[in-house]
Amino acid sequence: MDKKYEGLFTPWKIGNCEIKNRIVLTSMGGTNLLGWMENNHFDKAGADFILEVAKNNCGLVLPGCQPVYNPMFGQWLHKKDKMYQDLAKWMPEFHKTGAKLFVQLTAGFGRSFTVSKMMEMLYTNPVLRFVSKPFMDLDKITATASPSPNRWSDKVPSRQMTKEEIQEFIDAFGKASKKLKDAGVDGVEVHAVHEGYLLDQFTLNYVNKRTDEYGGSFENKYRFAVEIVKAIKKECGADFPVSLRYSVVSKTKGFREGALPGEDYVEVGRDMEESERAAKYLQDAGYDMLNCDNGTYDAWYWAHPPIYMPENCNLEDVEHIKKFVDIPVVCAGRMDPAVASTEIAEGRLDGAGFARQFLADTTWVTKLINDQVDDIRPCILCHNGCFNMCHYKGVPNDQDLSDSLHLARCAVNAETMQKEKHFIEKTDEPREVIIIGGGIGGMETARVLKLRGHKPIVYEASDKLGGTFIPASAESYKGKLRDLLKWYIKQMKDLDIEIHLNEKITDLSKFDGKDIVIATGSKPRTLPVPGFDKTIEACEFLNGKEVGETVAVIGGGLTGCEIAYELALHGKRPIIVEMKDDLVSQKGVCLANSSYLREWFALNNVPVYLETTLKEVKDGEIICTDKAKKDITIKCDSVISSAGYIPTPLVEEQGNIKLVGDCKQIGNLRSVIWRAYEVAMRI
Repeated sequence: MDKKYEGLFTPWKIGNCEIKNRIVLTSMGGTNLLGWMENNHFDKAGADFILEVAKNNCGLVLPGCQPVYNPMFGQWLHKKDKMYQDLAKWMPEFHKTGAKLFVQLTAGFGRSFTVSKMMEMLYTNPVLRFVSKPFMDLDKITATASPSPNRWSDKVPSRQMTKEEIQEFIDAFGKASKKLKDAGVDGVEVHAVHEGYLLDQFTLNYVNKRTDEYGGSFENKYRFAVEIVKAIKKECGADFPVSLRYSVVSKTKGFREGALPGEDYVEVGRDMEESERAAKYLQDAGYDMLNCDNGTYDAWYWAHPPIYMPENCNLEDVEHIKKFVDIPVVCAGRMDPAVASTEIAEGRLDGAGFARQFLADTTWVTKLINDQVDDIRPCILCHNGCFNMCHYKGVPNDQDLSDSLHLARCAVNAETMQKEKHFIEKTDEPREVIIIGGGIGGMETARVLKLRGHKPIVYEASDKLGGTFIPASAESYKGKLRDLLKWYIKQMKDLDIEIHLNEKITDLSKFDGKDIVIATGSKPRTLPVPGFDKTIEACEFLNGKEVGETVAVIGGGLTGCEIAYELALHGKRPIIVEMKDDLVSQKGVCLANSSYLREWFALNNVPVYLETTLKEVKDGEIICTDKAKKDITIKCDSVISSAGYIPTPLVEEQGNIKLVGDCKQIGNLRSVIWRAYEVAMRI
C-alpha cells in the first residue's frame, strides 16, 4: 500500500467500540438492512451489499437510513420482531469481517420529503387523500417544526408537529435502538441534525417558529435531538455508541436557496458560531460521534456534491468543529482518500466518510490496500443511478417510480443492488462477437462478454477508444469522467480484448452468421434556421475548437449548461438560450446537480434567456424569439449548438444484431452501460 494512505488504516474508538480503520461507509437510501419504501423486513439485497463492503476492508459500515416511522404503510420500526430475529442470525457473519455496524435511524424528512406528481394528486384530491391515508399519510410524513413550504412542491405544505407526535418519535428511537442492540448491532446513528431533515428543521431558525418548549431558545431548538439520545441511552445503556449525522453549517440563504462555495451571504440556518456551541451541547447530551458534512435540502449540493463542487468541500468546516468537542468527528463529501489520510494522521480528523464510491466499486478499499488504484472503478458524481431525484420549474420530484423505490443503484456499475438481474453468467457456448463502435457502450459490452467467456472483437472508426465520451469528459472539472475512461481502456487491455482502431465498418456481410452489437452512437441535431452552419457543435468545442470571448450556447439542458459553466470558468462570457421555462429541465439529473448550475449562473450574472427560440445566426449576433413572440438580437462572437442528438444505428436491430447506447436511444451514461450489460448477458 502507498504510504500516503496509511493514516486511513489505524484503529480508533467510538465510545468503547474499537474500529479497525478510519474508513466509514456513510448511509445511502437503498442500502437498507430492514427495507425502505415497503413493508419492513430483513432485506437480503441490502445485507449482501453491506456484507460485501465489510469483507472489502471498510472499518465502520452504516447501511441506509431506517425511518423509525416508515413513510409507507405507517409502520413503526420497533414493532416488527421477525426482522430483528433475522438480523441477529446474520450479524455473526458480518462480524467475521472485523468491521463494525451502526444502523442509522431517522425521524424522517419533514418539509424535505420528495413529493412527486402522484403524491400531489393524492394530497390535493380529498377523496384520494382519505383513501391513501393508511399507506401514505402525507400530512403526517411531511409534518415539521412549523408550517413550511415543501422543498419540492407548493401543493403539499408541511404542518406543525404536535408535542404528542414528537414524543412518539422519541420513544420509537429508544425502542428500535434496544432491539438493534439485542440483535448484535454495534451502535446506532441518529439521522439527523443534518441536511435539513426533520430533526435539523427543528434547529433551523428559518423553519422553526414554535413558541413551545421545542422552539425559540437554543436549548429548545435542539431539545428533540437531545431527548432522542437520552431515550436511546436509557434503553441501551450509557456504553452503547450513538453517532449523530450532523451538518456543521447549513449554507442556506432561504427556502429553496443555497449558498455556493465562496459566496458572501447571510446564513438563515446554522452558522459556524452556533455550530461551535451546538456540537459541544450535543456531545454533552450523550452523542458519541459526529458524522459531518454541510448543507440542507435547500443547499443540497453540499451534502450530495456534484462534480462541480470542489473535492473535500466540507473538510475545512468539519475540522474546525472538531476543536470544540472531545468525541470523534468524521467528514464526508467528495473526500480524497490521500487527503483524508493526511488529516487523520495529523490529528485534525478522526474518520473519513465515503458513500457513492462504494456503489461504483465495493472492492475499492481492498484495491487501495493492494496497490491496485488504477483498477478502482471510479464514481463520477453523476447521481444518475443512486440519487436521481430531479426538480425543475413547475414540476415536483420528476423521478420514475422504479427509481424512487430502488435507490443506491449505480450508473457506472450495472450490478450494484441489482444482482438478481445483472450478474456474470459463464457461457456454455463461447462465440466470437463483433462490436461496431469503441465508445463506453461498446467497451462495456466487450467487457461483460469476455468475463462470460465469449470472444468480443471491437471495431472503432477513429484512432482511439472512447467515442463521444471523450468530449463528454473533456471539461476541466471532469477528471472523474476521464478516470472512468482510463478504467475502461485498462479493462480492454487487461482482458486482452481484440481491438481494431481506424477501421470503419459499413458492410456487415463479412460477419454473416456472427452475433453483432452496434454501438455507433448518434449525430448532432441541427436546427432549421438560417445561418445554422455558422454554429460550432458541442462536441467540436469540447474536442478543442476555439471560440471567441462572448459565446451564445443554444440549448440549456445539462450538456449546454455544463459547456456554459466551462466557458465561464475559463474567463469567457457565455449566454444561454433555452426553449423551455427552466434550465436542465430533464429527467434523471439530480436536484443537487441542477440547482448548483442554476444558482451558479445566477450568482455569476450569466445571461439566461428562457422560453426563447433561435431564429437566425448571423456574423457577430443571433436573432431569437422570446416568449412574448418578439425578436431579440444577442451580440456574440461564437455560437455553440447543444440542441441534442439523433440515433445513428448502422442498421436496425434484428435477429443476431443488437443495438446499445445512443444509436438505439438517446440517454445518459447509466442507460448506455446498463443496456450494454444486458445485451452482453443475453448473447
